[in-house]
Order: sequence, then structure tokens, then C-alpha cells
Amino acid sequence: MSKVLVGILKAVEAKLRKSQASAKKGAISIFTTMSVAHVDDEASDADVCQTEKIFPNGDIYIGQWATDYPHGNGKYLWPDGCMYLGEWYKGKIRGKGKFSWPSGSTYEGQFKNGYMNGGGTFTGSLNDTYRGSWVMNRKQGKGTQSYANGDHYEGEWRKGFHDGQGRYHWSSGHQYIGQWKKGKMNGNGTMIWANGNRYDGSWEDGLPKGNGTFHWQDGSFYAGVWSRDQKEQSGKFYPSTSQDPHDDWDPNQLFSVEMGECLICEGENISIFPSDKTFSWSSGEGKPPRKNSSGNDTKGRRVSVDGRLSNCDTLTSEGNSGNGLFSGSRKIRTQPTKRQGVTICKGHKNYELMLNLQLGIRHSVGRPAPTKSLKLKPTAFDAEQKLWTKFPPEGSKHTPPHQSCEFKWKDYCPLVFRTLRKLFNVDTADYMLSICGNDALRELSSPGKSGSFFYLTNDDKYMIKTMKKSEVKVLKRMLPAYFEHVKSFENTLVTKFFGLHCVKLSGPIQKKVRFVIMGNLLCTEVPIHRRFDLKGSSHGRITDKPESEIDANTTLKDLDLKFIFRLQKDWFQEFCSQVNKDCDFLEQERIMDYSLLVGISFQDTEATEGKPHRSSTFSYARTCTDTLVQLIEREGAIILTSSISSTDVDLNPTRWASVRLGINMPARVEFTVRSHETQLVGEPTGEFCNVILFFGIIDILQDYDISKKLEHAYKSFQYDSTSISAVDPRLYSKRFRDFIFRVFADDS
Repeated sequence: MSKVLVGILKAVEAKLRKSQASAKKGAISIFTTMSVAHVDDEASDADVCQTEKIFPNGDIYIGQWATDYPHGNGKYLWPDGCMYLGEWYKGKIRGKGKFSWPSGSTYEGQFKNGYMNGGGTFTGSLNDTYRGSWVMNRKQGKGTQSYANGDHYEGEWRKGFHDGQGRYHWSSGHQYIGQWKKGKMNGNGTMIWANGNRYDGSWEDGLPKGNGTFHWQDGSFYAGVWSRDQKEQSGKFYPSTSQDPHDDWDPNQLFSVEMGECLICEGENISIFPSDKTFSWSSGEGKPPRKNSSGNDTKGRRVSVDGRLSNCDTLTSEGNSGNGLFSGSRKIRTQPTKRQGVTICKGHKNYELMLNLQLGIRHSVGRPAPTKSLKLKPTAFDAEQKLWTKFPPEGSKHTPPHQSCEFKWKDYCPLVFRTLRKLFNVDTADYMLSICGNDALRELSSPGKSGSFFYLTNDDKYMIKTMKKSEVKVLKRMLPAYFEHVKSFENTLVTKFFGLHCVKLSGPIQKKVRFVIMGNLLCTEVPIHRRFDLKGSSHGRITDKPESEIDANTTLKDLDLKFIFRLQKDWFQEFCSQVNKDCDFLEQERIMDYSLLVGISFQDTEATEGKPHRSSTFSYARTCTDTLVQLIEREGAIILTSSISSTDVDLNPTRWASVRLGINMPARVEFTVRSHETQLVGEPTGEFCNVILFFGIIDILQDYDISKKLEHAYKSFQYDSTSISAVDPRLYSKRFRDFIFRVFADDS
């Protein structure tokens, strides 16, 4: 080892040892010798050598090196003081290792593709310690947490929160044993105070709610229904033979006094995750063949982004000119994403309709909410009330003056949709600002197959769809069951509905326009490169556009799909479970012709030549992107842009967009090849690409009515009855599930 390098490493080690000493005495140096990591069979002894590297940006690596990346055991030090010591696999942090932060915090345990994943121990700078299971940087599974203030939790975790069965012990001697949800006491549980008093019963959002009993140590108890709202609280006191009758005790003391002593410690946040760190590999030895801007090497041969010669040499100049995503010999054309729709401004044929819609929603949503409970009476679902609100241009007692024509407004089941918005965590002010703010709506360029028109809010959060009368009837009929379904399953994939309204335009025709407001599934800062509408049928399920005209806004269909989506095991199991629940619900409501909308953001990238390559947050396999696509990092997720920028966007891990089922999900796609044109799912090729997925079940308002039965009978004479979309809901549900469970698979 060179003297310069030794000097640098000693200085850095001394600095880190000093910072860690203040947090934890006797901290072991992160340069402690580790056993040699297992080197897989693919890299022979001749390929792997011991090396020491100082990169131009100040990064340092010491350890085993295979051709052009770390492979085996090694140490990596970043200029900000972060360090990793442990096992590497083909340039990725994988296996056992230890990551240290400059604050003195450490994580020691299992890693997978840069993520803290498996068993591991995190020790914070203030001596917060978590020991247990991790999944993609989050505490998940069984684990114990000791907090700096002396509190202790032992039990189940989910997505970083106490969730499931667990015990929390306060340093003061109080303890809770029972069920948790999202970090709060929720479900059935028992709180025991240090003085011996105890509460047994139901909990909600960290407080007693529902049936329960408060026991005193002397045997007296108070049993009844508990709530922070005194109107909902009732119960009876049962004294013991003790001399202290507790006559002066008020049940509200449980909330104001006893529970005031039982605050849950949040623990120390991780400032930046190991998976967020980037690497700078050597620009010298082991460098892949040099590529020119078209993706060829200097001899004119086609080279994939992992440095190997491609099997396919015959890309047209047209194919080379556009941005693209590569995996081995495969290329997916990508274009700069254009914003969908045409802004509705003055002079547009639907300008007044937009104004009417915004005025009506502002009127409906802005009214005071009568209740905050999620429990609704059957009368709330009665949509047959003929209550219209008149909006004259000069205004009225209940409506403001406006510049549009006179119209009437109807709000269907307002209490139900208000409760749904609360259930979906929609902020009322943000909702009104998105739809009724100063920004105009955008009308999509062409109506849907049903003849409905679609409008997008300026921030893309909400989609407004005009509806046929038959669709309104279906939604009103299924609304009670829909409400119970989405309330029971927070990860449901079915469309989220936020409001159902009708505008009756003035004039001799008295035209009615009915519309529903839905969540836009593909509203994300991550660019969507491909979108698919999947039903599981083959007749007419192919896009009639030539390849050169397909862009990010083109909705592709079943026979256009050339991938299998591979999810992590836990996510795949949750996905299968939720699809089954959602399909059971739709089948029960006699709904068919729905589909799974899938948005794909391809993540593997290579930096432009001459700039350091940033590792993918969701690395699994080979990189697969054209050199014209630049990698930036934002919101904790990897984002692709088609334009080349000289400045990088700093990563702010505290703003990492939440990953949940169907939203912002890291995964892989495996390319497939069809043996014939009508084969629904092709054969896997073993070529992979890293992606972020967004998906959900849409178009859930078509029941199997007489028109669909006639369509089924007519098309069955001409085509295979199993290949058409119009089939009985039971058959449709089975076919849909069979197909979805073939194109989604476990990434084991």
C-alpha cells in the first residue's frame, strides 16, 4: 500500500474514531479486519485481485476487485465520512457488512443490493438500538428497539413502525401489551401503569376507544365504552370493599392524566441510507470498451451498457437517434414525456362546463362537515334525493356570483364521498385547490372507448371522467359494498372515487353532464416510460400504432406486453392476496371488463461518458439504459430524464416517497418472446431490467347488462368466446386472475 494512501486512511480512521467515541465508548474501528467474503464461482481467482483506489471525487476503496468493480470483501469510504466494510457482489453491497455514519451511528448485519435487508442491528448516535429484521431499509418482522430515553419495545414491525403484536415498556415502569398499527396502539391491548392500575380493552390511534375496563389495584373497576368524545363515552363504576371509593375519579382522567404519561418515543432517524450512496469506479483499469454517442464501440460494433458486445448489430439509424433503454441486445424506445391533454381556456367548447364544475365542487366540498366518524348510516347511501342547487350568474343566498351561464348542480351521496376522502387521507384544502384553483383543467385529446371524456387537474392528482347514466347507476348501486371494501383493505388496488356529481345546463335542452372524480394512478414525479392496460383477453388487445409512434403516453395492451413483472417475495404475496380480494368484490358486484393499469419507469442507467456512474437504488441485475439517458436522484427514488444536465440533484432521504402496494414499487421486468402472435404470455429470456411500478384496477363500473350479453353472443359466433372481453363476471374474474398471476411473478 502506498504511503500516501496509508496516511489518508489513518487520518480518516482517527477522525471517525473520535466522532464515534462521543456516542459510544470503546467503539470498534470500522477498519477492523473481517474474514474474507465468499467469492462466487463466476469470478475466478485470476479475475479477483486485492486493490486500493482513490477516486477523483475523494472516494476510497480497499479490497477485492474483479475486472471493473468490487467483488468479495472490501472497504469503501466516502468524503462525507460514511464508510462500508463488508461483502460485495459484482459492484453491489450484498451479504454481511457494517455501515458507519459520521455521527457515530452504525448498522451491522445483512445487505441486499445496497439495502439493509435481513437480520441486522442499528445503533444510533445517542445509543438507540434496534435488533431484528429489515426489508429494504425498513424495520419489518420481529425486532426489539431500545430507545435513548430508556423505553423499550419488543414485537412485530411493518414498514418501519410498530405493527402487529408487541410490548412497549416505558422507563417510568408503565407497559402496554397488545396490538399496534402504524406505530400506534390499535386493536385489543392492556396498559399497566407503574402504580398497578390497568386498562384492558379496545384501542384506536394510540388511545382507548370502544369497549374496555379500567382496574384499580384495590379491585375497583370502571367498565363501559371509551372515547375522547364525551358524547360517545358511557360506563358504570364498580367499587370494591376498599376504603378508597374513587368517587372523585372522572373517566376523562384516563385520557388527560394516565395516557399523558405514556408517550411513544420516535427514535432516531437514519440521515441517509446505504442504498442512497453512490460509487465512482476506476476510469482506468478494467474499463469496458469505449462507446461513441450512438452506443457503438470505436470499431463500430454494438455494445450494451454493461460493456459487452451486443448480439444484435442491426439497429436502424432511426433507432439510434432516439433515447432508449437497453438490456443486453434489447432496446426500448423512450421519448421525452409530453404533458397529456389540452388546457381548457376561454373559447374552448367545454370552458363553461369546467367553470360550472369548479363552482359546484367548491360549493359541495367547502360546506361544514357534519361528522368525523367513518361509520355511516344506511340513509347516507340514498342517492335518489332530488336536491338540486341553482347557480344563477348574479349569485344567491347560498351560491356566489360567477361569469358562467346559469346551471343546476347535484351532489350524490355527499357524506359518503366526504368520508371516502377522509379514508383516503385527502386533505380538503388541497383537494379544492387542485380542482378549483386558478389553474385550468386539461382535456385529454380523445374520448375513451365508452365515449366518456377525461379531464386532468393541473397538478395531475385527480382525473375527472364524464359518465353515462348506466355507469352512475352502477356506482350508486355498489357504493355501500365499495365503501366497506376500501375501508377493510387499505391496500386495495381498485380505483379511488372522491366525488360523484351532475351539472344540468340551462337552455331548452336541459342537458345533464354526470361525472366522477378519481385519483390519477400515474401521478408521480418518476417519469412513466410505458403504460399497459391488461385484461387477460386476446381479441383486439394490441395497439395499432407503428413502433416509431409509440411514446410514454401510448396505452399499450395485452399482446403488446413483452415482460414478466418480478416482485420481491413479500410484495408478491401481498399483491396476490389483494388481487384475489379485489376480484372477489368485483365478481360479487357483477362487474366485468375491468383491467389492470400498469405504469413502468425504467431505472437502470449509465451516466454520460466522462462522468462518474451513479449506482441504481434498485439494483438487482445488469444495467440497461442508453447513454443519452441521464440519472438523477430525487425524492429518494431514481428518476430518468431525457435531457442531459451538468448539475446533479442532491438526494434528500427524508422526503423519500413512500413505497406501498401499487405505488412507487421497485421491481424487475424480465423480457419475453412469443412463439406466435396470439400467445398472451411469452417465454422468459433471462434478460432483466430494473423498474419502478405503479399499478391499479380501473374501469370498474361496467356490469354484465343486456348490452354486454348481446355483445358476448354476437362475438362468440365470430371468435373464440374465451378470447373476447365481454364474458360473464365469474369467468372474467377467473381469466383476469390467471393472466395477472402469469405476468406477475415472485423474484426469488
